[in-house]
Amino acid sequence: MNKQTLFVSLTTAVMLCACQSSKVKISGRFVGNDAKNVYLEQVLPLTQSVIDSAVLDKEGNYRFELKGVTKTPSLYNIIYNGERIPLFLAGGDRLTLNSVGSVVRNYTVDGSKESELLRQFYQAFVTGAQQLDNIAAQFAKTDLSEDVRKALVKEYTAEYYRIRREQLRFIIENKTSLAAVYALYQRLPGDTYLFNGDSDVVYFRTVAEALEQSYPDSPYLQSLLGEIARMDARISLSSQITEAGYPDLEMSDIYGKKIRLSSLAGKVVLIDFWSAELGNSNTLNAELKELYKKYADAPTSFEVYQVAVDTSKPVWITAVQEQQLPWISVSDLRGRASSSLGLYNVQKLPANFLIDKEGTIVAKDIYGKSLEQKLDELTK
Repeated sequence: MNKQTLFVSLTTAVMLCACQSSKVKISGRFVGNDAKNVYLEQVLPLTQSVIDSAVLDKEGNYRFELKGVTKTPSLYNIIYNGERIPLFLAGGDRLTLNSVGSVVRNYTVDGSKESELLRQFYQAFVTGAQQLDNIAAQFAKTDLSEDVRKALVKEYTAEYYRIRREQLRFIIENKTSLAAVYALYQRLPGDTYLFNGDSDVVYFRTVAEALEQSYPDSPYLQSLLGEIARMDARISLSSQITEAGYPDLEMSDIYGKKIRLSSLAGKVVLIDFWSAELGNSNTLNAELKELYKKYADAPTSFEVYQVAVDTSKPVWITAVQEQQLPWISVSDLRGRASSSLGLYNVQKLPANFLIDKEGTIVAKDIYGKSLEQKLDELTK
């Protein structure tokens, strides 16, 4: 629809739009890469698409101009050499973005407070995520000793929590900015959200309350409020006790398939909490494999629903595959922030709960001969 038609049909709306929007100019220079094309991508709460492109001149300069950009900042990406640089742009911005060599690590931005805050977050986050990728890649080596593997697990876990602490500090210190919303939704290698556990809803609320004052009309605020509502609903659902009499769980296995604990109703089930990163359950897993094999054809079916209290997807998957664990292995990759620990009041690892075919928890932290004797009784 052109502006003239819109003016004729919706004069008032156009006047309001004209007051709240303006041009945005983006210019800068990229040096040190062979790529010649630069792309501008618009990011909306549910979609994103390339809306413009430019060709670098012989000095590496480029320029974009947008019209009708609202005064409330919106998210865009500059894409160059296969890398994305996120920007929050508002009507009237005159922004300069330059980079030499490594696009994301070295870029600078001037002319937009929100985009500068976003740079501070994004460059630190990308550096940390790449470090996690480097550590995870070492697990693919086949000649790792147990000591080296444990050292890598310790290094990965320490880096993960360092990133989380730093980004949480950024979010709290900049809670009135849209950059804080962007930080809340970032993923780490293995598709792990930094902030997604039920206990993290407090951070979403903190930012939402601040944005209601600084950017009350932002569509990103509405998306954030929607996410809070979904998290509240999930917390409510997770805290419900099933008719069988135990807190239900739903987590993803190593292939990404969600498996609900209550789907095993009618079976004798061992809920087992462990950590591949801690590496202190290998012997117990070996013993449990023998019991799992023994009761495979029992009159009453026996199943293990094993919850990995980990943050590293590569470490967890490697442990499951190397130990050839035959049962249901799931995780939410939230580590100690997993809501499952609170639902079952797990204070230490490993821990387990034995549920009979009627859905009653009949034993806790039961291992070895004691577990075998109990299974003899329950699986008859």
